[in-house]
Amino acid sequence: MAHHNNSNEHYEEYAESFPDHLGYGEEPVQGEGNSVVTHEHKPRILLMGLRRSGKSSIQKVVFHKMSPNETLFLESTSKIVKNDISNSSFVQFQIWDFPGQLDFFDPAFDSEMIFSGCGALVFVIDAQDEYTEALNKLHLTVTKASKVNPQMTFEVFIHKVDGLSDDHKIEKQRDIQQQAQDELADANMNDIHPSFYLTSIYDHSIFEAFSKVIQKLIPQLPTLENLLDILISNSRIEKAFLVDVVSKIYVATDSSPVDMQTYELCSDMIDVVIDVSCIYGLAEGEEGLGYDEESKAVIKLNNGLVLYLREVNKYLALVCLLRESNFDKHGLIDYNFVCFKKAIEEVFSRRGSNQNKNRKKRR
Repeated sequence: MAHHNNSNEHYEEYAESFPDHLGYGEEPVQGEGNSVVTHEHKPRILLMGLRRSGKSSIQKVVFHKMSPNETLFLESTSKIVKNDISNSSFVQFQIWDFPGQLDFFDPAFDSEMIFSGCGALVFVIDAQDEYTEALNKLHLTVTKASKVNPQMTFEVFIHKVDGLSDDHKIEKQRDIQQQAQDELADANMNDIHPSFYLTSIYDHSIFEAFSKVIQKLIPQLPTLENLLDILISNSRIEKAFLVDVVSKIYVATDSSPVDMQTYELCSDMIDVVIDVSCIYGLAEGEEGLGYDEESKAVIKLNNGLVLYLREVNKYLALVCLLRESNFDKHGLIDYNFVCFKKAIEEVFSRRGSNQNKNRKKRR
């Protein structure tokens, strides 16, 4: 039993470490007169790139569950489209989708207003097209944005790589990354380090790339990783993901390297659980995901591994991969999961109570 108690103490030490302003997973708070007080400072992500580079398709597939094949019929974006990703998801932020023909030197373009409240800028480059113009636009965008907001992160999605061979993908990424970094060095902008990702809407690469973008906007990511490390070390788990159920973006994972196939398995498991729950877990005429505090699933694979899913809260699921030989002690895993879940709940409940106190003080 000492092993269990020690685990519990580890979890409790992290409960205080989330500051009040964390904007993720926050539920609307009832104010006076039944008015709903929502979080006013959600992180903002800007999607930029040339026309037809795939910006709108990315957000439709990741956040609106559109089939990749349906994106072929999307019209080109002609104005700034703002989407609030917060109504049914733990991942709460705004996405601004910019038209490719945007002119930064247009007097109507207010750089201060657009870039000042931004957490991340995602620039999409079509890997199947000639990208000299895209790299010029990227450099201009980074130059403008960094002057207004030096704290923002810059993410480059080398997109539509599904039609390229593995060697060609690596060659494209190396060439684009080298040219972009050379241009920044020539402009004496050595303190800016964009991240580069190979992405496609036809596989899980776009979800993994967006997971990395979102994680950079969560200042408490090391705390979540530590909680997951404690869980897997005490439960003999190979890999664990804390996944947003609606978008399938993983908010955090343990400190071991992420293998794309493992993430795909865990992501597909959420689809299976949600699909089965919607068929058998909802009453007739009832709408929703069918995902609640009773949600739990075990899938045994033919390679001696087991996928294990548990509900953390109404937004998040813990999805783990472990060896079947290590799945014999269900009680140990269930006990450690309860400790983990309590730690997560404690973090958010304390943060919520502190936010309510701050609101009352401001009144």
